[in-house]
Parts: sequence; C-alpha cells; structure tokens
Amino acid sequence: MNQEVPKGEILDIKVEANLSLIRDLFIQTVDFAELRNPHVENLVSPDVRQQAAESAVLIPIIDDVTPRLMVTKRQTNIRFAGHLCFPGGRSDPGDKSGIETALRESAEEINIAAQDVEILGCLGHYYTQAGYKITPVVGIIQHPARVEANPSEVDSIYEVDLAKVLDPGSYKLTWHGDVRAHFSYSERDIRIAGPTVSLMIGLLETLARFTNHHSRMMG
Repeated sequence: MNQEVPKGEILDIKVEANLSLIRDLFIQTVDFAELRNPHVENLVSPDVRQQAAESAVLIPIIDDVTPRLMVTKRQTNIRFAGHLCFPGGRSDPGDKSGIETALRESAEEINIAAQDVEILGCLGHYYTQAGYKITPVVGIIQHPARVEANPSEVDSIYEVDLAKVLDPGSYKLTWHGDVRAHFSYSERDIRIAGPTVSLMIGLLETLARFTNHHSRMMG
C-alpha cells in the first residue's frame, strides 16, 4: 500500500470522484503519514522542519452531482499574493488542533460557518520550503456553497472539477533547468502550483492507495 513514487512522478491510478469512497477512507484510516513532496527539488532541511510554523488549510469538497474542490485566489497586497490556495493559515495559540485552525481561517477568508462543514479528517501533514508545517483538513460542504470572499484576504473563489483533480493526467511537470521541476494543475483560466498542488496530488495518491488496497482485499 505504501508504494514509493519517484520525485517528478505521480502514482498512476485514476480515482473515481466518489464522496462515499472518500468518507470510507477516513473512517477506515486511523492515521496518515507525512505527505511527500512530488516536485523535483531539494528536500526541506531538518532545521526548517524543526522550526516550521504550524498551519492548516481546509480542502473543501463541494457535494454536488459533479463534486468540486474550492480554492481561493489571494489578494495582491498580502504574502503569497495572487496564489491559488485552499483557505487556511497559521495556527493561533488558542487553536486546539489543525481542524480548529482550518475552520477559523476558512470562516475569516470565505465566511463559511463551521457547522456547514462535514469534517472527514486530516490528511497527514506537509512541510514547505517557506517554513510551514501544513495540516490539510478535508471537509465536505453542500451545494450550493454559501461562501463569500473576505476582500482583505481573498480576491476571488474558484471551483475545480474533483474528477480532474483525481486524474494523474491532469498535472503538468515543468522543468527549470536540469535539476528542478514542479507540477502544476490548470483548468479553464486558472493555474494551481506550489504547496497547494502538492496537497491535491497528496489527496489523489492517498485515495489511489486506499482504493487499490480495498480492491485487492475485496478480490
């Protein structure tokens, strides 16, 4: 089940955008390992990992006939300006968990109430070169999503097709010279890269391993 995947590659298993399957994954899995960095780049150093700031994001899945993921475009006057990312941010001292951080930040950024999010669980954690330890929290929200961008933090809100996110063929690897390469995901007029695309690939690969293992057990 813990198949090693080389950097610059994605586990080549297309996953059905099935919310029942995703719920089953979190019901049957007690703990998730650290999400790997799929890009071809230097590893995050031990010093950066040790001092990494705790943070969390919400990966909001919209429950509809065609399930979708929600991402936000950051305002132009804040850190990581213009990046497409999941709602979230750094943990506050009063936050008891990554889930609390993700829900608090999502309420601030896109005005979504905690009671409107069906929390499935946390998808491990992910270290970034910028010095963050991200806990991705997967949650389901019902269609139509009652959200509103906070103009001081969020420029706009987008939805991307979950079926495409869960298809390894949707990701493009771009080389920068001979030693570095990064994945990106494009849909319509938007392009997602950086840690956010890493989390999307992490969701895909976690589900792929689960479905592959489940199929073998059932067979």
